[in-house]
Amino acid sequence: MARRSFILGTGSYLPERVLTNKELALMVETSDEWIQERTGIRQRHIAADGEVTSDIATAAARRALAAAGIDASQIDLIVLATTTPDRTFPATATAVQAKLGITGGAAFDVQAVCSGFLFALATADSMLKQGLFKRALVIGAETFTRIIDWSDRGTCVLFGDGGGAVVIEVREGEFADDEGIITHHIRTDGSKSDLLYVDGGVSSTGTIGHVRMEGNRVFKHAVANISSAIETVLAETGLTSADIDWFVPHQANKRILDGVAKKLNIPEEKVVITVDQHANTSAASIPLALDHAVRTGRAKPGDLILSEAMGGGFSWGASLFRL
Repeated sequence: MARRSFILGTGSYLPERVLTNKELALMVETSDEWIQERTGIRQRHIAADGEVTSDIATAAARRALAAAGIDASQIDLIVLATTTPDRTFPATATAVQAKLGITGGAAFDVQAVCSGFLFALATADSMLKQGLFKRALVIGAETFTRIIDWSDRGTCVLFGDGGGAVVIEVREGEFADDEGIITHHIRTDGSKSDLLYVDGGVSSTGTIGHVRMEGNRVFKHAVANISSAIETVLAETGLTSADIDWFVPHQANKRILDGVAKKLNIPEEKVVITVDQHANTSAASIPLALDHAVRTGRAKPGDLILSEAMGGGFSWGASLFRL
């Protein structure tokens, strides 16, 4: 008997406060037109004072659980992708575990920046298939605006806060090759870390630090690395871009999304784009976009979904799954 993981439900959460491009233009030398032309972003959400990453993650998780028809007590694994934890330790996933009233199983964080959700999904999927757990919450959540230098117009226009989650369950039986969560391809290249990083840390400076990025160089690597990861998962499965129902990419920058879709011949109407509404929410952006596609009736049970991401590290990857 084989084991296969299946997605049971999706959920997301965005903080109430919205910061538009026009408001941002009052804070730093930029404009709504400049931001939209280069990124496709119109606005971003900002966490409220006292609202921490675990709050955002828990809200998204509750919605995913409701969508799945699963009680929190039935979850025995939480894998939370975040770059902005509540505290240095314990893991923010344990705070989510406590807020959901879960006292069994395991909860831990994964840190791969914007690729974090795919790394977390691959980790949870592997652990479920090994028989270690039965049902997992996989979450991406960030309060990313708290590591932004609001005087740096090259980065402050790009990011926002939010969270997204999926509930996955392992089943035993005989399955077709393209059922459930099908495959992942995740990679890193630490030699490029100086192109996208935070200039602080517990061990190095004792400070939180701020995001620093060489945007043009990151863009070139992003299109190449993401395209390569997607080509790998398609080749591994024998599928083509024509078989994909929905392309749900990391919402970093519309120009990157357009570049990858064009290179892989994915039609524009199959691309789920939400970056205009919440900017780059790092590890949260894929589950946010996926939940949006589900709740707006675009993505339906049985649809084949392709996701990809690239973030600091460099880290990048792609996942293929059927709802």
